[in-house]
Amino acid sequence: MADEQTTAAPALSLRGVTASLGARQVLRGIDLTVARGEVVALLGANGSGKSTTVRTVVGQVQPTGGELELFGTPLRRFRDWRRVGYVPQRSTAAAGVPATVREVVSAGRLARRRFGPLGRADREAVRRALELVGLADRARDSVNALSGGQHQRVLIARALAGGPELLVMDEPLAGVDLVSQRVLADALREQTARGTSVLLVLHELGPLAPLIDRTVVLHDGRVERVDGTTHLHDQACHPHPDPSAPARTGLLT
Repeated sequence: MADEQTTAAPALSLRGVTASLGARQVLRGIDLTVARGEVVALLGANGSGKSTTVRTVVGQVQPTGGELELFGTPLRRFRDWRRVGYVPQRSTAAAGVPATVREVVSAGRLARRRFGPLGRADREAVRRALELVGLADRARDSVNALSGGQHQRVLIARALAGGPELLVMDEPLAGVDLVSQRVLADALREQTARGTSVLLVLHELGPLAPLIDRTVVLHDGRVERVDGTTHLHDQACHPHPDPSAPARTGLLT
């Protein structure tokens, strides 16, 4: 029965979650659910708690209260991290360490292996991830030779290589050129078609707008508003609102 409940549970569930950074309380009771195969975007002003929320989801920040479950398992007991892929805020893909694109992306398979070299399935997963983000032809290049947008693609490929069921991304479009944004949108479109759930922090919906099922707007560590597919369709297809209406464009801060 427990296995059946876990299978039926959402990919992610937060109920009244609180969290602090040092002495400062950042999350003040977050309620959030990401269903299987759903794409949810976190929006809000700087300091609203978006990044702290996703860092709490992946275990980098410990919640101080409430309930957080991954695939029906409480965070404190969750161990199957290979089911979760995480793309942090933009940084250099190898953090100054000499490495090829393929080597960095291959690191995404480590959670699925105890020891030893990568097997055939691992190499195929890496190859496919590189193709998804449009970097198959750069596999042998040093990551130090890549542009900022390409670095971001490498980080996303690393997460995709692990075959996650839940993909958590913190501002994947920040500072990324439009070409790379479209490549990332195509990669996510294929991934979500395979049933992957996605939680991502965004300031601007951009090319990702058609993929998003719901937006959750945070303010001062709480959920202020949830918008569904109808509002998102309006944002994607009618970006210029009635001048007399409150400003609600594709650029969200």
